[in-house]
Amino acid sequence: MDGTNDSTQGNFILLGFSDRPHLERILFVVILIAYLLTIVGNTTIILVSRLDPQLHSPMYFLLTHLSFLDLSFTTSSIPQLLYNLNGRDKTISYAGCAIQLFLFLGLGGVECLLLAVMAYDRFVAVCNPLHYLVIMSPRLCMGLVSVAWGGGVANSLAMSPVTMHLPRCGRHSVDHFLCEMPALIRMACVNTAAIEGTVFVLAVAIVLSPLVFILVSYGYIIRAVLHIRSASGRQKAFNTCGSHLTVVSLFYGNIIYMYMQPGNSSSQSQGKFLTLLYNIVTPLLNPLIYTLRNREVKGALRRLLLGGREVRKE
Repeated sequence: MDGTNDSTQGNFILLGFSDRPHLERILFVVILIAYLLTIVGNTTIILVSRLDPQLHSPMYFLLTHLSFLDLSFTTSSIPQLLYNLNGRDKTISYAGCAIQLFLFLGLGGVECLLLAVMAYDRFVAVCNPLHYLVIMSPRLCMGLVSVAWGGGVANSLAMSPVTMHLPRCGRHSVDHFLCEMPALIRMACVNTAAIEGTVFVLAVAIVLSPLVFILVSYGYIIRAVLHIRSASGRQKAFNTCGSHLTVVSLFYGNIIYMYMQPGNSSSQSQGKFLTLLYNIVTPLLNPLIYTLRNREVKGALRRLLLGGREVRKE
């Protein structure tokens, strides 16, 4: 009997940062604080966007989905990481590992596609403002969001089973803090060139294609903004697009490095910290980016917090 599915008989061991035991307690505190702030920040964005009538627009509908996505993304792995950092037990069940991999791949793919949808929203808002609400109808917004979620789930359905069923010849130690695809590929005791090639092709479809679309959209946006004569009009356009561009830069800077070079070609230690940045820091910063750079969100927050007091003051 070979070792093809021997990992299904027991747990995986997430090595995480166990090679740096002096850092584990520090990481636990920092990550716990960051995770709690991520929950508060993204939940606030969702509540403000839903409760304030002035934010019932396509842009904030998409932002709500981004915040929900960030909440789901961090929750898929950070609680397990906190548990492992807080004690000697580094194990995760086979089923837990499979679910974690599925969510990580799926939600990451959804975010790539959703950022492209948000870029299209900004393109229509800047380049065709008079017809913005007609073009970005509730039906189209829901359809685009559904495509983003469907594409991410389809990508995960294609790659998760293949990755989990790779022969590992009794290896149970995952050199990462979560069940992430490159780390699981490195555990295989067979030639993984075919699956790495498949990963690259899917990465082009799920990661690079939306990025190209975003860049092309912003090419048209920049051209349109340069034709705006009003300085205040240009500033408003740059403000609404600047937040999205900042989020895109944070997200893609990490994901391209990790997933365009799977397997043994990337630094394992560096990959852990990049994944941590991608998994906790970016979802933490997204609400701050949209809040600090957006007058409408700040105004909605004031109205939500002050309630009738602001109305009486006005």
